Amino acid sequence: MNGERLIAGIGLRPGTGAGDILACLDEALAIAGLTGAATVRFATLASRLGEPGMVAAATARGAELVAIPDEALKGFEAACATRSTRITSLYGVGSVAEAAALAAAGPGGTLVQPRIATARVTCALARAAS
Repeated sequence: MNGERLIAGIGLRPGTGAGDILACLDEALAIAGLTGAATVRFATLASRLGEPGMVAAATARGAELVAIPDEALKGFEAACATRSTRITSLYGVGSVAEAAALAAAGPGGTLVQPRIATARVTCALARAAS
């Protein structure tokens, strides 16, 4: 996999620290067999873009931080591999992390690691089309 084309979709609770975000990301990378791969973009809800932990995590990995508007997530519902009833009721999509990763990957992007969840963070990985 070309690390320059890997996008992490991240969902988090307010106040989540960078350490928790990076631990979830690293776990997702490991599960996908991509330990140590670079993620060029971190995508999250527009409402979470300014979270200090999110900003610090993206900075620590040298990743661009991309805001995905809530309404843009809905276009990726069919492509989501996992479903959370609570998240569906809030955002109209089964997984914020998966939808955000796919949205930031652009047209033709593919999900390479479905959402994994820790206590405060969810993370999914997508690959941008070549």
